Amino acid sequence: MTEDEKKQLFNDIEQLLSIYDNLKPINDEGKPDAQAVKQCLDQMTDFIVADKSEASALKEWMFSKSDFLKSPASTHFHGNFEGGLAAHSLKVLHQSLLLARPFMENFWQCRLKDAYTVSAEDIFISAISHDFCKADTYRIEYRNQKDIFGNWKKIPNYKTRSDSRNLGHGNESVLRLLEIMPSIIKKRHVIEAVSRHMGFSDLSESEGYNYSNFLQNPLVILIQIADETAAQWHDL
Repeated sequence: MTEDEKKQLFNDIEQLLSIYDNLKPINDEGKPDAQAVKQCLDQMTDFIVADKSEASALKEWMFSKSDFLKSPASTHFHGNFEGGLAAHSLKVLHQSLLLARPFMENFWQCRLKDAYTVSAEDIFISAISHDFCKADTYRIEYRNQKDIFGNWKKIPNYKTRSDSRNLGHGNESVLRLLEIMPSIIKKRHVIEAVSRHMGFSDLSESEGYNYSNFLQNPLVILIQIADETAAQWHDL
């Protein structure tokens, strides 16, 4: 990356973080505000996505064409509540932005430093879309559970839809991303980051043979780390 590209990366990261800090979509206790999450996604998309027709398509998919804003992030683990998917995705982006400067400065010291150019738009798209496959995937069932007073209450419980078809967690997200933003087909490093964001846990045996090649892509590792820290450190 040129010095101008590096400067632009860090300037754009600061602007995205400023949007996040101003809106405070997730409080210090890790509780998301659904309206602020949507506003944050809206403003960040407008700021960072250069192709305005694709920015519009991305917002339309997130806000009206899918249940991205209402879906949980999982059935039993992190973000297993209404709106958990959007909150988790935004937290992954936040973690990515916070980690990006020291991460990329370290990468630029290695032998592969000239092999990849990473923009703030690339980070934004990879982080926000990494779990697009989960939208429209879950249904709600109810189970009986006693409250602290011994009274039975119906508790919502998320289940994966029985008619779900999946080519692989990361790859399904890539397919959805390409449907929304076709220009991403020209950005292999973004596709790899979304496809391989779960590391070895989402690979077939044959895919694992040359997996180390993907780890040369700094965006792959950045999104993996951001995803894990969002879920394990921040419970989102």
